[in-house]
Amino acid sequence: DVQLQASGGGLVHAGGSLRLSCAASGFIFEHYAIGWFRQAPGKEREGVSSISNSDGSTYYGDSVKGRFTISSDNAKNTVYLQMNSLKPEDTAVYYCAAVDDDDVDYYLQSYQYDYWGQGTLVTVSS
Repeated sequence: DVQLQASGGGLVHAGGSLRLSCAASGFIFEHYAIGWFRQAPGKEREGVSSISNSDGSTYYGDSVKGRFTISSDNAKNTVYLQMNSLKPEDTAVYYCAAVDDDDVDYYLQSYQYDYWGQGTLVTVSS
């Protein structure tokens, strides 16, 4: 079974940092893209970042460019999202998701992804 386990959320002050982890199992990690999405109360799900494990390409939403960094450890089947300079508007539930790299065209569009983990809550206080 495909499993995605997101972790690392918490409460942080504005300007602080957090690192989220997404541990994956049940599929060939190197053939998949892993994306991070977030959803704040009353808002639509937003694509935050994605990485193609087949070629290493990375993608970022405009609101996080320059502040967030996505990386992948193929040996651990884990993708990380390093979040720096956090702002209150980054507060949301963050989800990781996976899709076969051959099946995705738009890496920050949630409808492209087939498998989803549970969310991890990130709260940034002002």
